[in-house]
Amino acid sequence: MSRSHDEQTHGQPAMEPNGPGTEGQAGRPSHEPVFNLPPVVLAIIGLCAAIFLLQAYVLTPDQNLDLIRYGAFIPVIYTGKYGFDIWAFTSPFTYTLLHGSFLHVAVNMVWLAAFGSPLANRFGARRFAVFFMVTGLASAFFFCAIHPFTQAPLVGASGSISGMMGAAARFAFQIDRSSGKAAFAGAPLPFRLVLRSRAVVTFLAVWMVINLITGLVGFVPGNEDQIAWEAHIGGFLAGFFGLRFFDRPEKPMS
Repeated sequence: MSRSHDEQTHGQPAMEPNGPGTEGQAGRPSHEPVFNLPPVVLAIIGLCAAIFLLQAYVLTPDQNLDLIRYGAFIPVIYTGKYGFDIWAFTSPFTYTLLHGSFLHVAVNMVWLAAFGSPLANRFGARRFAVFFMVTGLASAFFFCAIHPFTQAPLVGASGSISGMMGAAARFAFQIDRSSGKAAFAGAPLPFRLVLRSRAVVTFLAVWMVINLITGLVGFVPGNEDQIAWEAHIGGFLAGFFGLRFFDRPEKPMS
């Protein structure tokens, strides 16, 4: 989830909401350990969790406000009315590491583990880290294009996670565990074949409905935080159409 807050919430950010055993060798069931996650995914989860705990238990309200002011993505800054400083160049990346509540960070980290792990195992750590940053950047500026004058800060990793979902759709969510690590399998499907896959179309339909509902009524009814569904769309499109820029080149057969 990615979130964005109104100014009336005193700088507190808003959220965005966002997603396999097979038999192993010798015919024995292969069960992946719960914490058998790629190091790069664990690192992102650990960083997001540490920052949230710091916000919740260490920082003062004023320090938290400063963290949101300089670390969250605030679209109105990019209209040119307030000038630019170093934070204008870093916040389109750092906002993905900030979260507005325990539920926000917990849900995002579960989806990150689910979709990020097979993608990281396929890409490798460096390519996955760049993918995470680029889809987060696309997510932020898609949101900014729709709400250029909002002063509500955008926070949350769900734009990047939506990018992972977009990339996963290009593989029709097919996972290969033959190497001992879960990774998306085969070459990315052409766009026309993706849209012919019942599994992909069903997933996309459910995902869109969830985004529309949470965008209209919020992730938790009665909570004033708004779900930045526009950021989810931006991240998803970046992952779906930009996958080939990050995928490892296929090794020529000898």
